[in-house]
Amino acid sequence: MNDIIVTDHAPKPIGPYSQAVRANGFLFAAQIALDPNTNTFLEGDVAQQTERVLENLKAILRQAGLTLSNVVKTTVFLKDMNDLAAMNEVYAKYFPVAAPARSTVQAAGLPKDALVEIELIALL
Repeated sequence: MNDIIVTDHAPKPIGPYSQAVRANGFLFAAQIALDPNTNTFLEGDVAQQTERVLENLKAILRQAGLTLSNVVKTTVFLKDMNDLAAMNEVYAKYFPVAAPARSTVQAAGLPKDALVEIELIALL
């Protein structure tokens, strides 16, 4: 059975998807840099967007009773792989020890023309 996770502390979905889904012992979620209060896209550089994305994901995890330490895998989608170092600098602050497994890919396009999108899988 799947449970849908919903919190007012993360942006409302801008399409036909859930903020997160809890299924078979895992939580699945993905975010771009939307402001959770206004649901508007955060313009800014990749560092600012990465921070907003990770704060959104932290709020979703918190709603599910989890923290970033429960995350076992992330996938980072970058509009431009040249932003990798700037994204990594922010990302490392959120995962200072025992970072999850990760894939990072350059995407041809992201929703709202975002510079970064991050999806995660967390162990319940």
